[in-house]
Amino acid sequence: MGDIHYNLQFEKLCEFLQIGKIVDEPKRISGGLLHRMYAIKTTKDKYAVKALNPQIMLRDKAMKNFIISEEIANVTSKSVSALPAKRFNETFIHEIDNQFYLVFDWIDGKSLKSSGISIVHCEKIGSMLADIHMTDFSELMIVNNWSDNENITNWNHYLQMGKENDMIWVNLMSEVVDRLYEWSIQAKRSSKLLATEMVISHRDLDSKNVMWSNDKPIIIDWEAAGYVNPMQELIETAIYWAENEIGTINKEKFLAFIGGYKNIHGPLKGNWKIVLFNGFLGKLGWLEYNLKRSLGIECVDKEEQSLGINEVTETINALIYYSEIIPKLEKWINNIL
Repeated sequence: MGDIHYNLQFEKLCEFLQIGKIVDEPKRISGGLLHRMYAIKTTKDKYAVKALNPQIMLRDKAMKNFIISEEIANVTSKSVSALPAKRFNETFIHEIDNQFYLVFDWIDGKSLKSSGISIVHCEKIGSMLADIHMTDFSELMIVNNWSDNENITNWNHYLQMGKENDMIWVNLMSEVVDRLYEWSIQAKRSSKLLATEMVISHRDLDSKNVMWSNDKPIIIDWEAAGYVNPMQELIETAIYWAENEIGTINKEKFLAFIGGYKNIHGPLKGNWKIVLFNGFLGKLGWLEYNLKRSLGIECVDKEEQSLGINEVTETINALIYYSEIIPKLEKWINNIL
């Protein structure tokens, strides 16, 4: 860990944006695993404020990616129930003392835990995903910069660092390190094949990124938005919504999600084995990021490092389970389609 830390200046932010004076102590709320969310009540209204992770904002393309993602959310909100960040002075992102923020209107609602997700919820979100995939984003003129030039991650390097730092995930990673390379190769090959057909979409539409207000879904947290293969996102998102508390997949919910999508989109086709192999890609990327956080390479404080340590173990277990269930998922998909 270096000298990069959050520098929260909410009073200055509210004054700069002219959204009133803070009347209550800002409250930390749940809001993803990368940044920090706060509920802010002012003399004018109540807001959700996302303080962007300063380590992530050091990346070359971070600012541009956030601007593009909020433009995508803004266009989507015209036809789909979605919440983009508020725009002030012609920008979505606001800097106060080297800390960046996004500000959102407050939603009186909640996201659903896996135990509270029903078949009806899955059908609704499936149909909303189809609506997003059919949205016209041409006005944004976003260039698809997909490339297959990235090298396979050196998993042994992280494993060795874990051993040197006596990390609790070392034994688990040692058991699967050879499979990590196998999964990486499968994911890279499938990603290249699927790159021939892409749409612009949310790309992280799991249950934590949908707020339900009076049984109506509102899609939030668009920071990952960009180009994606539509069938890849359909299957990955169906899995998100069909998983129970221990990570196993409920067949009825999984098929209900696909059915909701199909009702809007129409007939579906794809090489489902290739689509499912591509499902390793996001999990492997998340694993590498959390290996860096757990080792103190890319994190801002002990809290984030601890989060990274936990996520490494959870992600490896998720990869193992996913590799085992791919044949069953392929059979389910072929049966419904």
